[in-house]
Amino acid sequence: MEKVAIELTNVSRKFISPAGKVTLALRDFSLKVNEGDFCAIVGPTGCGKSTTLGMITGLNPPSSGSVKVFGKPVTGIDPNIGFVFQADAVFPWKNVIDNIAIGPIFRGKDEKTAKEMAGEWVRRVGLAGFEYHYPHQLSGGMRKRVALAQTFINEPKILLMDEPFSALDVQTRALMQEELLGLWSEKKASVVFVTHDIEEAIALADRVVVLSKGPGSVKSSYEIPLARPRNVSEARYTDEFVHLSKQIWSDLKDEVQI
Repeated sequence: MEKVAIELTNVSRKFISPAGKVTLALRDFSLKVNEGDFCAIVGPTGCGKSTTLGMITGLNPPSSGSVKVFGKPVTGIDPNIGFVFQADAVFPWKNVIDNIAIGPIFRGKDEKTAKEMAGEWVRRVGLAGFEYHYPHQLSGGMRKRVALAQTFINEPKILLMDEPFSALDVQTRALMQEELLGLWSEKKASVVFVTHDIEEAIALADRVVVLSKGPGSVKSSYEIPLARPRNVSEARYTDEFVHLSKQIWSDLKDEVQI
């Protein structure tokens, strides 16, 4: 029997503005992600996609309902969780290898060991030769590789990704999607990937969850039958992919037009 990594049950989340206005971001929202699964979440702007990730990390406790990680209630920030943001979370004053070594140092490794680990990850994400470059000397795709290495070096059991590739051009984005799937297939973290891009969701995930217009709740869920290991660029041209894309867009279009 598959073990559950992440479980949100009947969760609602309210935000109160400084003026006292209450906004309901999520209503009666439930989601279950098994260990090693790759789950993508799509939905219209303001439906609570990023709020969902915040609840899993413990940064954003629910107003009602329960959030569990590996069967235990979330009470704070869990070191087993890695996060990749839309904006690069790299330190501009540190070079590539120092940026990647930060996680292990923060977790108690000595500097020499951390830099050896970082050197290995520099090679794995295709940045050999750029170890001593600073972020401003790198392209957007290269900075994203640094961000992936920063996250994967800590061997997270859960990986949360908030539109990590949305700022990249089409070609670089496709390369980074392949890179992500390659790294994920080695480590098999449980992934929750938030995106506006239906094609990206289908290309990467085992399951795509569509949220309704805010306050968000689950409108539909699609199992993705595309085989693994998966070639992102080739998968897009299969009949299954096109059919799924049309179905999910139909669900999403209804929400956008409400």
